[in-house]
Amino acid sequence: MFKKTYVSVKANFRSDGVILPYAIQWEDGHIYNIDRILYIKPAASSKAGGQGDRYTVIINGHEKHLYFERSSRLSGNIVGRWFVERI
Repeated sequence: MFKKTYVSVKANFRSDGVILPYAIQWEDGHIYNIDRILYIKPAASSKAGGQGDRYTVIINGHEKHLYFERSSRLSGNIVGRWFVERI
């Protein structure tokens, strides 16, 4: 069974509002660089539940999904969280 694992992500914010992640920091502190972003689209996580913007990325030659789950709050400095699907 898969679960959501929230991770720290380093990202660039373009002037047109698009968020482009470039590295993921795992729970143990290890940083994985994102080699390439293949697709960005709104989607549900069929394995772990939840939904958000699904980034299909290449990390160390492997295709992975990274999700940005938007906050339902309309104010404040928390706009959302990043998660991956994990066994």
